[in-house]
Amino acid sequence: MSMIASVLHLDRKAVKALRITDPYSLHRVVYSLYDDVRDPEQKSASRASGILFADQGGDFSGRRILMLADRNPADCVDGQYGRVQSKAIPDGFLDHHRYRFKVIVNPTRRDSTSRKLVPIKGREAIAQWFVERARQSWGFSVSPEHLQVDKIDVLQFSDKRDNPVTICQAHVQGQLSKTDHEQFCNSFNQGIGRARAFGCGLLQIVPVMDNPFD
Repeated sequence: MSMIASVLHLDRKAVKALRITDPYSLHRVVYSLYDDVRDPEQKSASRASGILFADQGGDFSGRRILMLADRNPADCVDGQYGRVQSKAIPDGFLDHHRYRFKVIVNPTRRDSTSRKLVPIKGREAIAQWFVERARQSWGFSVSPEHLQVDKIDVLQFSDKRDNPVTICQAHVQGQLSKTDHEQFCNSFNQGIGRARAFGCGLLQIVPVMDNPFD
């Protein structure tokens, strides 16, 4: 599957015109850039959209959003707002053994009694959760001593049906070593963890070249 990496640049005028105020409004803008390839039945079955994004935030001049998808986005939003730059992920990009990474995750686990999803709280607990999930489900291992949980946010907003949504986000970075190639490729292409529709799960990775003198 050929993946397309993109960056959406929005100036202050575009942010205001598109009414980007919370994770749902950002979700709406990002998804509007891509053709919707799912039918109603696939949506009701929670088939993945094929779209990942990560909000890089912004400053006085504007905002920057990273995107990854299995298809090309439009060049701008609503035919007039923002600017999109895209390029295909090169062949062999996922063939390295080690990578530096950044990712925004939604750290949760299912309560054994209530079966409800509950957030993981605290930097140490989130780091431990990430190390365990990486090894079990994501096709890579991470070194706990080099893992950083930089920022934790609790986001509260309403979805398109005006239902309240609360998401815990953790910004994590470190270095990973691939343990299962197929699983790792799936993690990169489809994202990791939950809340991917709201900006979680996009693995931002840079290969670490092996030292031939090691």
